[in-house]
Amino acid sequence: MNVERLTYDGDPASTAEAVRALAPAGVSVSGTVSEIVASVRTRGEQALLEYVERFDGVTGPLRVEQHELDQALEELDPVVRAGLEVAIANVRAVAEAGLAEDEHVHLPEGQTVTIREVPVRRAAIYTPGGRNPYPSTVVMGVVTARAAGVDEVVVCAPGAHPVILAACALCGADEVWRMGGAHAVAAFAYGTDSVPRVDVIAGPGSLYVQEAKRQVSGDVGIDGFAGPSDVLVLASGDADPALVSIDLVAQAEHGVGTVVALVTDDEALHDAVAQRIAAEPESAAAAAVVLVPDLDTGLAVVDSFAPEHLELVGAGAEPLVDAVRSAGCVFVGRESGTAFGDYVAGSNHTLPTGGAARFTSGLSTRQFRRRMSIVRIDGAATALARAGAPIAEAEGFTRHAASMRVRENPTG
Repeated sequence: MNVERLTYDGDPASTAEAVRALAPAGVSVSGTVSEIVASVRTRGEQALLEYVERFDGVTGPLRVEQHELDQALEELDPVVRAGLEVAIANVRAVAEAGLAEDEHVHLPEGQTVTIREVPVRRAAIYTPGGRNPYPSTVVMGVVTARAAGVDEVVVCAPGAHPVILAACALCGADEVWRMGGAHAVAAFAYGTDSVPRVDVIAGPGSLYVQEAKRQVSGDVGIDGFAGPSDVLVLASGDADPALVSIDLVAQAEHGVGTVVALVTDDEALHDAVAQRIAAEPESAAAAAVVLVPDLDTGLAVVDSFAPEHLELVGAGAEPLVDAVRSAGCVFVGRESGTAFGDYVAGSNHTLPTGGAARFTSGLSTRQFRRRMSIVRIDGAATALARAGAPIAEAEGFTRHAASMRVRENPTG
């Protein structure tokens, strides 16, 4: 496996960019996706069926029947089922911890504003097809949406692989659809004769899926745009090079566009990890080892990169956890390999990629819930009218002002 040896160039941002630049630039599929989305939106079921036959190879019913889910679960390897049940329990526990109670704010003029979280009614979880099935993605999406209180949780399962169907059955998905790609995203966003529209679409997928999510956002909620994976390990010299290396090459299994890198101030660790990774078979992922003058500088490089996954390993690196500002998920200590988070740790593995951890978070109940305010003015009308009406008049909204002023003296 090819490894780039990089040295801190004096600027955290440019060093981080040098690491990210190791991955090939993405290809634009905007035009193709735009045509597919527009076709499904305007022609509905007919267009969807044409695309499903063309891209998914499906000519029969699109919705998976319950007996198929039951059979897949019955035939699932018991060891895999036991692992999925651990993952489901842990992801549910962490997801439920993110739920918020109603917040009641009593303000000085006498009014009350209640902040209430309300789940969406219907959500779709996209599960990637491709080379391998990803039942863990079913767990991360369906269990989290269920914990959020979503009424109906449906799964988009291109290929309808048996282990995916079994995971859907274990997680309690309401519907499973054997289709994928931009046409499936469009169908869930706008609805067709057979596919009811949803309120939120979440989950990773191909370039076409992510571009489709971008194009339909605003008409439907989305969790974010999932690109190629990445992991950065910030480690001090006492970190075990064998463990650091296996965590990096493990993440490299995600393939093209993936970036894996060690950031360290220890030259011996830097060289040892580079040698171990170089001995690995050729990979489509990009790997780097970055030598920095000290770990505080290393943390600045990490924050500039804003990794999807960050590992802090070693006595010098682990205490920096409270100073981390930009990472999708942080794994602390020699035993906390990123792979645990991909499956059974309880944290969600659907995380911001491509540096998006600077401004957004991983999948949680928040993507499936909305906050709405409930306002009771009651005896505060007089004071608020005197404060609010002049503002409305200054903006030229005289009827807004009148609506407040008419309540300025409730007994008059």
